[in-house]
Amino acid sequence: MRWPPPFRSLAEPRAVFSWGIYDVANQSFQLLINTLLFPLFIVGVIVADDSKGRLAWFSMSAVSLGLIVVLSPVIGAMADQRAWKRELLLTTGVICATLTFALGFLQPGQLPLAIALYIIAAVALGLGENFLGSFLPEISTPKTVGRVSAIGWTMSYVGALVLLIITAAYATIAARDENGTIEIRPMLYFAGVWFGLGIIPAAIWLREKATPVKTDAATIIGGAFRRLAESARESTRYRQLARFYAAFSVYSMGTMTMIFGLGVIGDRLGFGLEELIRMALVVTVTGGLSAAGAGLVQDRLGHVRTISIFLGIWVLCTIAMAAAEFIKPPPPVYFGVAALIGLGLGGIGTSSRAIVGAFTPAGRSGEFFGLWGMAYKLAGMVGVGLFGLVSHLAGQPVALLLAAALFGTGWLLLLRIDEADGIRAAGHDEDAPAPARPTATFTPSE
Repeated sequence: MRWPPPFRSLAEPRAVFSWGIYDVANQSFQLLINTLLFPLFIVGVIVADDSKGRLAWFSMSAVSLGLIVVLSPVIGAMADQRAWKRELLLTTGVICATLTFALGFLQPGQLPLAIALYIIAAVALGLGENFLGSFLPEISTPKTVGRVSAIGWTMSYVGALVLLIITAAYATIAARDENGTIEIRPMLYFAGVWFGLGIIPAAIWLREKATPVKTDAATIIGGAFRRLAESARESTRYRQLARFYAAFSVYSMGTMTMIFGLGVIGDRLGFGLEELIRMALVVTVTGGLSAAGAGLVQDRLGHVRTISIFLGIWVLCTIAMAAAEFIKPPPPVYFGVAALIGLGLGGIGTSSRAIVGAFTPAGRSGEFFGLWGMAYKLAGMVGVGLFGLVSHLAGQPVALLLAAALFGTGWLLLLRIDEADGIRAAGHDEDAPAPARPTATFTPSE
């Protein structure tokens, strides 16, 4: 098979393609379930009470994030020890796709069941994201890690764009109740099917390169904890990665706040589902272009410089959103701000993932990307909660300025990183091909 650009010049085009398709697949949960549809379904159908519905939604979201924080590093270390990344990636994907489909069968008043189904699906998704990211060092080289990360990220934005177009088309023909509310259930079924189909290429083409260490269950769990302890002891060796995690945790509070707050801001402005879809389309298109642009320049410009550019965009757009609360500009201005959000969101995502890949030693990607996922979800818990509290006490403009401060502080922390030292500490030779079949380091006797 002759692969088209940008896959053709890669060492493992099939693996990169299937890896990217998985990113396309999980957008059905990220976008349709988390951002657009399921919150409305909880508020309008399951609970049928705005105040109680919002409380239920934010509560189940917080619980799922907390569980991901707790489980990510340990399960990531276990995946490295047993070379289970592929199996766990596929398993979590199947669980999430199946439960996403099941959400459409929920009936009014079934809030406990809705909470249980959502939390399990969301935790599976979050863990799966970590396993997906952990394949990046295996399917790229130090010279192409930024480009490969951007390919996956750009593909996910293309998938999100297709999903939004389908959702917008559905919204124009969907049945509505007596209040004019759109029937959401068919799109929940669709989201589950989309995710399930997108897992198939990874099942066929994505392969694990690590060699497993045969141990019993107790040794696997103990080895995972020992491995995490070793990582803590080796923090001086991987100090650049540790510094990045610190910066990433701070600026991700702002990123997650914007992701979760976008719908709240739209609701505050009186936007309906159709307007929210249009805003999401703007964010998605500019985010995809931003991710693609990052892939073109990151490996040459450098990871720290690339991330710095996107953090600057985030500072600008959050200050602009705070100012808009007082100026009250016409609606087109808000779509311009949405374009800035997309630029920041697409670029910061792929460039952050790429630097983790560049700083991660062979054979420990599951563990280190588990730590990355833990930092991201923990930042989400803290950032979203802080944003909500400040909004309640001091107003949304102050909360937006707080988000700008988080981006700025993360930027300052990022500037402390010595990128070349981080790559050397990971054992990467920038002119060498990807390491061949790394072996897990723990044995039953350790």
